[in-house]
Amino acid sequence: MARFRLETSPGLVSMAAAARRSTEPGLVWQHTQRLPGGLPVVIGPAGAVQACAALGEITGRQASVLRRAADRAGTVVIADCGRIDTDSLAMAVLRVADVMVLLSRARDDALSHVATRLSAAARWSPRPCFVLVGDGYPTTEVSQTLGIPVIGRLPYDPRGAAVLGGETSRRSAPARSLLGRAMVDLAAAIAYHAQAEALVSNNRGAPGYAPPPSPLGHQQFWASAPAASPNGVPR
Repeated sequence: MARFRLETSPGLVSMAAAARRSTEPGLVWQHTQRLPGGLPVVIGPAGAVQACAALGEITGRQASVLRRAADRAGTVVIADCGRIDTDSLAMAVLRVADVMVLLSRARDDALSHVATRLSAAARWSPRPCFVLVGDGYPTTEVSQTLGIPVIGRLPYDPRGAAVLGGETSRRSAPARSLLGRAMVDLAAAIAYHAQAEALVSNNRGAPGYAPPPSPLGHQQFWASAPAASPNGVPR
């Protein structure tokens, strides 16, 4: 909010208040603001108390405001839940999400936290995706050591991050940066994973059924993590 000089309202608090009176799928869009690139966002409050109160209003059993918005055709809703724990109100968002994306740096200190939470995280969502960020251990080594499939890897790219964070110039564009290109590939991989898992669930046991091939060339990238190229982007 401060970085892009956005207003405190509309946002999560105003949406939570409106959710008490309305259950329409388009409610989310009435409380968005636009980033310079045009992306609509729902601004969260700076205070933890306000954020918790608002989350309590918009999340319910299988019928959260965000879930109804995401069920609309041609719509993708991304919820940044931060560092999650089992008593967080954001857990209600994860439980109704189509895909949960867990991110970690590929270094000892970060991966040690992942290792202690793997069994719990596996129960948070029916479709978990694990993504590595930056330099460190190779993708395949992390996958084999922790026993968790890695769906992709985002490179360490300060210049690209600055562009995505709002810095603009004639020579820069989000989609042209190393980070931007990796994010496009990751988005495709996550979308494929969600669709493939849904198809497997619906067709498991059917004679002659086989999962569809990945658009990125990984026949089973959820069962076998892709190797990392020298620049950190999955091959």
